[in-house]
Amino acid sequence: MKTTLLKRTPLFDIYKNYGAKVIDFGGWALPVQFSGILEEHQAVRTKAGLFDVSHMGEVLIEGKDAESFINTLVTNDITKLHINQAQYTAMCYPDGGTVDDLLVYKLKNEKFLLVINASNIEKDVNWMEKHATGEVNITNISGDVAQLAIQGPKSESILQKLTEIDLSTIGFFRFEQGVNLDGITEVLVSRTGYTGEDGFELYLASDKAKDLWEKLLKIGEEDGLLKPCGLGARDTLRFEACLALYGQELTKDINPLEAGIGFAVKTNKESDFIGKSALTKEKAIGLNSKIVGIEITGKGIPRHGYKVFTPWEENVGFITSGTYSPTLKKSLGLALVSANCAEVGTKLKVQIRNNAVDAVVVSTPFYKKGM
Repeated sequence: MKTTLLKRTPLFDIYKNYGAKVIDFGGWALPVQFSGILEEHQAVRTKAGLFDVSHMGEVLIEGKDAESFINTLVTNDITKLHINQAQYTAMCYPDGGTVDDLLVYKLKNEKFLLVINASNIEKDVNWMEKHATGEVNITNISGDVAQLAIQGPKSESILQKLTEIDLSTIGFFRFEQGVNLDGITEVLVSRTGYTGEDGFELYLASDKAKDLWEKLLKIGEEDGLLKPCGLGARDTLRFEACLALYGQELTKDINPLEAGIGFAVKTNKESDFIGKSALTKEKAIGLNSKIVGIEITGKGIPRHGYKVFTPWEENVGFITSGTYSPTLKKSLGLALVSANCAEVGTKLKVQIRNNAVDAVVVSTPFYKKGM
């Protein structure tokens, strides 16, 4: 792999110190694993794991009309946000298809941080600039910001050793700005994550990322509580918790309602937003298809793109994500299927290689914290 041709996060040079296996992930040289996907997955479920997610994009939107502008871009209602509160939402095309899913952080009145998917940075920023209205400034700060995620039931106790702030006071989807982590200043500490476990996402200046990574691992490894984790475990963890992945559960052809994130679509908010008409109509007449969880009752593992059929061989959808669940010890999948096949207990078949393998629709999420 010619890593010199790939984008690198600020931590790239020290990956090798921790045994990373680096791959090409959407044009980025990123670790798929350190000690092993299963070991890292289990660490996050039982103790804690540390992820480098500095490839994610960050965009500042400021100005007198920042709030009203963002509210025309996204499906959720950001007028409900308080300072130091975050919100999950999506941006849509006029037909309701998904531009991206993202987090919006309210830093102060008239100043917001939007965190977007790495593969969509250029597309998203262009989309925002194309639809900018009023008095707003849009600044792509992705290259200046690093992001680390410490996830798992021991995350708080590990991170607490680096700061005097009482982390237990930071609620879910809340954050603190300007935090000092053992001399690393101006860190945004957010109680959010992408694993289905408790944890924090830490935003800081790129040139401070190595120092924080090493401080956290030194503390965590002393107690045997923290492991460096790669993209492989991040994917199996988010999959078990049924957290949507852009490009799989969410695409230009799969809207937020179909993807199961209707909780982030506020068609009754006062503000108009791009895609509102299409999504309102779809809510009213009902979905033609939706993402469901399936369990393979035969032999095989469902993978992205595999076709899904009824027992009488009618093609009713496809797998968006699938794997063998490390926690539940089952072959599971998320599938976009016709709405009339979405009820729990519905029997289906998945085309795995040359075999039509038995499957059944099951309730989601597959995994809930504390199981």
